[in-house]
Amino acid sequence: MPSIITFLTYGIAIIIAGMIVIGSVVKIVREYQRLVVFRFGRSIGRRGPGIVLLIPIVDKAVWVDLREMFLEIPSQTCITRDNAPINIDFLIYWKVVDPEHSVIQVADFGGAARGIATTTLRAVIGDIPLDDVLARREQINQVLRAKLDEVTERWGVKVTTVEIREILPPKDVLDAMTRQMSAERTRRAVVTEADGKKQATITVAEGDKQSAILRAEGDRQAAVLRAEGFALALEKIFAVAKTVDSKTMALQYLEALKSLGQGAATKFIFPMEFTKLLAPLAEMTEKGFKETKET
Repeated sequence: MPSIITFLTYGIAIIIAGMIVIGSVVKIVREYQRLVVFRFGRSIGRRGPGIVLLIPIVDKAVWVDLREMFLEIPSQTCITRDNAPINIDFLIYWKVVDPEHSVIQVADFGGAARGIATTTLRAVIGDIPLDDVLARREQINQVLRAKLDEVTERWGVKVTTVEIREILPPKDVLDAMTRQMSAERTRRAVVTEADGKKQATITVAEGDKQSAILRAEGDRQAAVLRAEGFALALEKIFAVAKTVDSKTMALQYLEALKSLGQGAATKFIFPMEFTKLLAPLAEMTEKGFKETKET
């Protein structure tokens, strides 16, 4: 019985030892990972992805992640070119492009990147006035990324993006900015109101102008119509006058005299043509009297 227990114990120990040996010999490297293998302390390059076989005790592997990662840089107090203190915090996005250099050239990339980022940020902000820091955030991001990338390139790391999250100016600067923003909004409101009044005045004037033009056009058309009416009336009068003989005109004058005689006036003015028109009438009257005497 003791021999069976001892045999099982030895068997389990051998299995565990075999698993440990297999685990140290066989490595499964994922697509986003690489192994930097050191043999007797000397780098023999990177391995992976897939199955990687190592020599126990002789080989030592360091895992490297190739995925893009980020570092959060806490709020840093920086002095601008015009001596204004501001607090800035930002993010650094980076990825390993050379696994071997990332292991050999730097021991703690996170700590080293934070230190470089802090000093680089202060250097960049120190060359920019406060107004530009607040207005040119994207430009500052690009400058920081370029300067950080120059340093981290020798570590086999690529800085892909730098994003400033927050910029906090001093309280007095914030108060001045608030007053300036309020004044700018008031100015815009006044300008907008003035433009509205200007446009309204122009619209009213344009409407009055169009109304005057329409009225003038209407008066002109009415005058034209009246003139045309007068012309037609005169044409009809002239046409009728051409058909009237001297006798008819004389009778018309007699009717006019009759009307004048019924009035209260004692003096009358007759045109010279009236005597000429009465001559035929006088002849007719005289002829009638002669015929009466003869009978």
